[in-house]
Amino acid sequence: MKEKINVFEYGKEILEALKNGILITTKFKDKVNTMSVSWGALGIEWAKPVFTVYVREHRFTKYLLDNNPEFTVNIPLGDFNKKIIGIAGTKSGRDTDKVKELGLTLEEPETISVPGIKELPLTLECRVVYSQKQDSKMILPEYNKTFYPQDVDGSFHGANRDYHTMYFGEIVDSYIIK
Repeated sequence: MKEKINVFEYGKEILEALKNGILITTKFKDKVNTMSVSWGALGIEWAKPVFTVYVREHRFTKYLLDNNPEFTVNIPLGDFNKKIIGIAGTKSGRDTDKVKELGLTLEEPETISVPGIKELPLTLECRVVYSQKQDSKMILPEYNKTFYPQDVDGSFHGANRDYHTMYFGEIVDSYIIK
């Protein structure tokens, strides 16, 4: 069962949870993947509610988003297993079925093709309306140095040397999974 919500009435909860990590779930063909994020924005673009997510170039999530431009934002409410955020942020969906490993319950979507996650019940269904790779020359030098160091070991899929693509997802549905 799902309780429809006005996303902006939950703005505080969404942004507070984002600071500690939430999940972005993607799907292409029969592959569902979820990834922890703590960078994002809730707002209005083109007179529509949007959630903007930032995904590094080497992430499996980017591949899925580029092939199916839809995603769900999965936000905890109250107590939840914090291990979910940790594992979803340290393992790659290329190598691991994180949904299965974490024992997550996928919830059928209302409007798009990507499921929600029952364990993180506040759900935003988003359709990508705009995406753009970050321009390194437009980022403050101290942010470049801190968040995109070029002198790190590249053994883990780019090791944070690569930039992000911004995905503006129009929020086409929002609800709490009961």
